[in-house]
Amino acid sequence: MAYFLFVDESGTDGRESPYMVLGGLAVKDSDLWALVCELVDLEVELFGIRYHECGEEIKGRKFLSAKTFRKAAQSPDMAVEVRRRLASACLLNGALNPQGINALAQAKLAYVQRALQVSSRYNCKVFASIVDRRAPAPAPDYLRKDYSYLLERLFYFLEEQGRDQVGLVVFDELERQQSRRLINAMEDYFRETHRGRLRASQVIPQPFFVHSELTTGIQLADLACYILNWGFRLPSMVAPARADLRSFANQIAQLRHRTTRRTPGGMDFPVWSIAHINDLRPRQERTVRE
Repeated sequence: MAYFLFVDESGTDGRESPYMVLGGLAVKDSDLWALVCELVDLEVELFGIRYHECGEEIKGRKFLSAKTFRKAAQSPDMAVEVRRRLASACLLNGALNPQGINALAQAKLAYVQRALQVSSRYNCKVFASIVDRRAPAPAPDYLRKDYSYLLERLFYFLEEQGRDQVGLVVFDELERQQSRRLINAMEDYFRETHRGRLRASQVIPQPFFVHSELTTGIQLADLACYILNWGFRLPSMVAPARADLRSFANQIAQLRHRTTRRTPGGMDFPVWSIAHINDLRPRQERTVRE
């Protein structure tokens, strides 16, 4: 048995995002197709068509922007049938009238809310590293700490599911040279470090890369990363959160995984699947430089 962890990023394009996020959702292999089918049906129910038929992709920055919330609030909540008809016309024919724009905005917000509900019913789990924008970066030959934390949390989760469970990491496709650097860094991590070799017993060391517009799991990961960046906050995170994303952030919080680890001194402490990081350098590099 296996779990697929679909991974995307948010805040890495140099825009004014409060944080950089590496994260995604894990789903059991036997549940993946049923999850995808429900999300496809949800698209048709809310938009009248598959969203990609209008030449666009489901993305957090489009579905959950402040503009989307403003447009959705400019009309009273519409009946499902009316909203679907207006949203479909808007997608296929362009923004012809304000009511259609508002209907599409309402449909986008409804899609995210219900997609997260579907993810919860299938026991999907959110894993993420949320990074301060000014966090020191590692040398090119080291695996960044946000990746190692993500793999660590996935490994802890798989341990609890049973020793026969493995995890496959699926990334949104990067530029080819970036993909090769990530593959090399992950291989070094899993082959050359003690923790990496341990975690390779349940996490497949070589990742997969897919096109986000063709992969429902990556689209879910993109939505989750956007919410984590702009709406979700841990006590150590000081950047303000958008109030309009609070309900979505609460849904994300319910998808976290919590485990307990023991220190060498015998003390138990909780480990959550979402971590806040202020330094991307691994311990050995910090020690060398400092």
